[in-house]
Amino acid sequence: MPGMVLFGRRWAIASDDLVFPGFFELVVRVLWWIGILTLYLMHRGKLDCAGGALLSSYLIVLMILLAVVICIVSAIMCVSMRGTICNPGPRKSMSKLLYIRLALFFPEMVWASLGAAWVADGVQCDRTVVNGIIATVVVSWIIIAATVVSIIIVFDPLGGKMAPYSSAGPSHLDSHDSSQLLNGLKTAATSVWETRIKLLCCCIGKDDHTRVAFSSTAELFSTYFSDTDLVPSDIAAGLALLHQQQDNIRNNQEPTQVVSHAPGSSQEADLDAELENCHHYMQFAAAAYGWPLYIYRNPLTGLCRIGGDCCRSRTTDYDLVGGDQLNCHFGSILHTTGLQYRDFIHVSFHDKVYELPFIVALDHRKESVVVAVRGTMSLQDVLTDLSAESEVLDVECEVQDRLAHKGISQAARYVYRRLINDGILSQAFSIAPEYRLVIVGHSLGGGAAALLATMLRATYPQVRCYAFSPPRGLWSKALHEYSQSFIVSLVLGKDVIPSAVSGSMGKSMCLVRLGVSGGLGILLLGSRPQYKILLHGLWYELFGGNPNFPTELDGGDQEVLTQPLLGEQSLLTRWSPAYSFSSDSPLDSSPKYPPLYPPGRIIHLQEEGALGRFGCCSAAQYSAKWSHEAEFSKILIGPKMLTDHMPDILMRALDSLVSDRAACVSCPAQGVSGVDVA
Repeated sequence: MPGMVLFGRRWAIASDDLVFPGFFELVVRVLWWIGILTLYLMHRGKLDCAGGALLSSYLIVLMILLAVVICIVSAIMCVSMRGTICNPGPRKSMSKLLYIRLALFFPEMVWASLGAAWVADGVQCDRTVVNGIIATVVVSWIIIAATVVSIIIVFDPLGGKMAPYSSAGPSHLDSHDSSQLLNGLKTAATSVWETRIKLLCCCIGKDDHTRVAFSSTAELFSTYFSDTDLVPSDIAAGLALLHQQQDNIRNNQEPTQVVSHAPGSSQEADLDAELENCHHYMQFAAAAYGWPLYIYRNPLTGLCRIGGDCCRSRTTDYDLVGGDQLNCHFGSILHTTGLQYRDFIHVSFHDKVYELPFIVALDHRKESVVVAVRGTMSLQDVLTDLSAESEVLDVECEVQDRLAHKGISQAARYVYRRLINDGILSQAFSIAPEYRLVIVGHSLGGGAAALLATMLRATYPQVRCYAFSPPRGLWSKALHEYSQSFIVSLVLGKDVIPSAVSGSMGKSMCLVRLGVSGGLGILLLGSRPQYKILLHGLWYELFGGNPNFPTELDGGDQEVLTQPLLGEQSLLTRWSPAYSFSSDSPLDSSPKYPPLYPPGRIIHLQEEGALGRFGCCSAAQYSAKWSHEAEFSKILIGPKMLTDHMPDILMRALDSLVSDRAACVSCPAQGVSGVDVA
């Protein structure tokens, strides 16, 4: 549903978004009106005092004003419940009701000010009455302040530029004018997003890398969001319906029988070996997060275990650098990895844009030099994630197409320079020359680890990399295929990050674009109002049940799901003379954001059995299989799509899976049943 146009500008709210806010305000207003009426009826005899007549008049006028507001809010809520997302016609009177509602705020503000002034004059009346009136004045100002905050939230800085064209259509614009308009709006959108990002990240410094990241992130957001006339509730409804659609398809599809590619004993042994390696090296990837993750994983005992390390002063011959509270970090690293202090070559918690913390340690159990790169944990890391243009990766290999995610590539290059130029790896291999090099990381750290391993492969041909929950949009198809001989990625369940759309879009918006393009495609076929979709979606997420669609998706209706975003036809791109359903959607390839792919071979861990909506009722069981990257080309919506990305959840799943497979080593039939080859 396009945003409403009020006062000559577009706002980030639609006419069917006011059901729940209206209901909340209605409840508050009715309770407030009942409270004032009760106060007046019970204590009106005590208003025979100096200034009592003014207070009596104040209460009577306030009750009348509240009654009018209650009627208007009730009308707004009823009108907002009419129609559907794609049929706003029954709600055409909404703008008039909102103008009346906003006009009523002026007498409310005046009356609240008068009430405050009268109370401040020190009226000599019954204390209960005075306290009641003070409470009404306070509530009045709270509601007024909440209204002002709500207006600020739904204010669209670009609304004034878009409103004049939202209803005129493209017919009055020639090619030159439409191109100028399109470029002007894109520039304005980029500027607005850059201002927002700078305000949000005002405390992280203003060096060159940060300024570049601000610009890159702003351009990314403007590219993927400035062409849509959608509001947040549309996205929520789209995601809710998309989840139900996916579950419906999964429940109705016939079980597939894999016969032609049954895993052989060598493949089974390879999977077992790599799972054991993943289980071992995940400890290092988790250790790179330092004390916050350790305390989160051990809320009752973690602080007691590392508290002494936080206060103790340590000295060492090794080069330990970086960050605040290094001793707390180091204590948690020791407890997580089980290594000794002398086993660490380098620990850095230096954290800036394009510069990630990392640790280098000697792993005597696996006879390896381990480099663990930290994942996303700060605003600087988020900016690194969202610097999503593609750049050519500078590596020595035979691959021609070497495009990679710019932010992650820059971060990997920083770690590479530190390891080589500062002699960190040389120091490690001087101590243990027979050891092999292993690079690990989780999330952003997993992507950086994969790129770092590729950079180091010319110098260390035996390098291995384990990337846990890496982003899908990392590098080109050619590099994906090249990396399969030395990189293993591990993905848990419905983890949203490795299943992000193929364009390098950044983590925070993959969900949104998928929910809009898929879920709103379903909404195009529907006849239910938005509030019913949201209520059913909330119930479905919390308690499950049968998916409930507005209509069946069969025959030609399936084509709707492949059309561009619903709101895409009403803002920027529709004014471009070259606009079409297939060419101008930012979901398609572009020079800056081409399709990118995940690193290496992929092991997919999947939860078996139904354990409730959030899997908190009993111990989960998992199966593992080799999977093709195409299986992660779309996001699967579900309650665990975010929790499956958390490193502690992944560690728990690996613990459970490895222990179960070890227990079933004498049961080959069961062992094979959990393995598949894509």
